[in-house]
Amino acid sequence: MSAAEWRRAMNSGAGRYALARTTPAPAVRPAREPAAPRLGPAALEALSRIRSRHVIVLVGVLAYPLLVSPFFAFQIGGQSLALGLIALSLTFLGGYGGMVSLAQLSVAGVAGYMVAILGTSIDPISLGWPWWLAVVFAVLIAMGFATFVGWLSVRTEGIYTIMITLAIGVAFYYLTLQNYSLFAGHRGFNQVHAPVVLGVSLRDAVPFYYVSLTCALAGYFFIRYLVRAPFGIALQGVRDNPRRMRALGFHVTAHRVAAYTVAGLLAAVGGVLMVWYNNQISPESTGLGRMIDILVIAVLGGMRHPIGAFIGAIVFVLLQNFAIDLIDRERFNLVIGGVFLAIVLFSPDGLLGLWAQLRARLPQGGAQAKFRSGGAG
Repeated sequence: MSAAEWRRAMNSGAGRYALARTTPAPAVRPAREPAAPRLGPAALEALSRIRSRHVIVLVGVLAYPLLVSPFFAFQIGGQSLALGLIALSLTFLGGYGGMVSLAQLSVAGVAGYMVAILGTSIDPISLGWPWWLAVVFAVLIAMGFATFVGWLSVRTEGIYTIMITLAIGVAFYYLTLQNYSLFAGHRGFNQVHAPVVLGVSLRDAVPFYYVSLTCALAGYFFIRYLVRAPFGIALQGVRDNPRRMRALGFHVTAHRVAAYTVAGLLAAVGGVLMVWYNNQISPESTGLGRMIDILVIAVLGGMRHPIGAFIGAIVFVLLQNFAIDLIDRERFNLVIGGVFLAIVLFSPDGLLGLWAQLRARLPQGGAQAKFRSGGAG
């Protein structure tokens, strides 16, 4: 075909059709599907820490009041969670801040008294505020009191901190015992009823248990998060070497006072729950014996992990309720003291430390412990 004939063929429709048939069509890109949301590193780390035992424990505590009698749900479960929350405040201060405070029950007592004074009781001193408003102000006032306690005591260490907080606790006890115009004296406030929410009385066994469980879980996970946050890490550094942390530019006093404020929040919520549990509050609720009970609970469970406060509370409440079946009612504290002494002697880290020792003695647990420590098998 000559050049002229080829040009005439291309100008015709057949030529254009042949060219179009031989030209490849442009590739059509498939529509991009929206990318699935990715979890952050913190969420992935939290999920990687979840074990089957954690799920079993969570299911167990949720189903507990549905499987037991109201006595065990209220007297054992609800009381243990409320006391554990107060002990958790001491565990946070002592285990992660190096500050053993005996005034945590006094902080809880301030919250309880404020609920009775601002809320409703049979005493004419009570102002009759709505329960939710009384609870909010009670927690805030108790946190302010805890901050004041911290401001007074953080400049000391060791036994001096214990003595200052003990003195504050005893002073608060005698203030409530002798003051009748505000704290109603030795008789205290009676019939401080738990509220009724949506027709459900929180005084009943199952609702009270679930309210206590919600507060306890919130406090536990909050402390677990906080001790891994920059504030918690700095607080542990202040505990281990305050002079070095001060040289690095950290405000040691501010960190310690802030720790008292955080612990005051936990103790205040526990104090509100204890008032609803007892349906009253009196000076005996904040006496020296009860202060020591909180310390015993914290040490029993172990002060190196937040869950230790609740384990210690469960053991303490069980002994308190059933030790009278083993010994005379007037001497049942001997059983509690004996168990406390045995645990402290054989496991300074409490029940959690005893459990860690038992796991280390097992073949698999011992191998894992040596692997973590770099020892040879």
